Amino acid sequence: MEIKVRKGYKEDLPAVLSLVKELAAYEKAPDDVVVTLDDMERDGFGDNSIFKFYVAEIDGVIAGMALYYVKYSTWKGRCIFLEDIIVREQYRRYKLGQKLFNEIIKAAKKMKARRIEWQVLDWNTPAIKFYEKYDAQFLKEWVNCRLTEEQINNFNDSI
Repeated sequence: MEIKVRKGYKEDLPAVLSLVKELAAYEKAPDDVVVTLDDMERDGFGDNSIFKFYVAEIDGVIAGMALYYVKYSTWKGRCIFLEDIIVREQYRRYKLGQKLFNEIIKAAKKMKARRIEWQVLDWNTPAIKFYEKYDAQFLKEWVNCRLTEEQINNFNDSI
């Protein structure tokens, strides 16, 4: 069995989108994925690409991926935000998550990022245990906030 982790390419996007949909189902939100292959191609490989990713292959089959982008902290400077690490359930015993996360750490080191950030659902015990192995900090005092696409589109500045 050959295990390989490599930089992601445009032709990998169908497999990546399939992994994203698999994660959404696991997180009990299968209908929330609205991103399309065209969106991912534009945003990952267009004139102003905004994300990068790695894929993990077993015998040439994409079994996992890690998608990240650069963010900027006014306190720290350049940082990486890890959007997702996803490994198909049948391949979880091969340490692909670890191999993918290690590549993210190497990318952060190479670009001299001062921090890697990500989110994990509070009920996702396997993921929490995985990140604990890296001695990750779990920030209880920060609250996640968002505006939805509908809220953005309905915005008027009369607030």
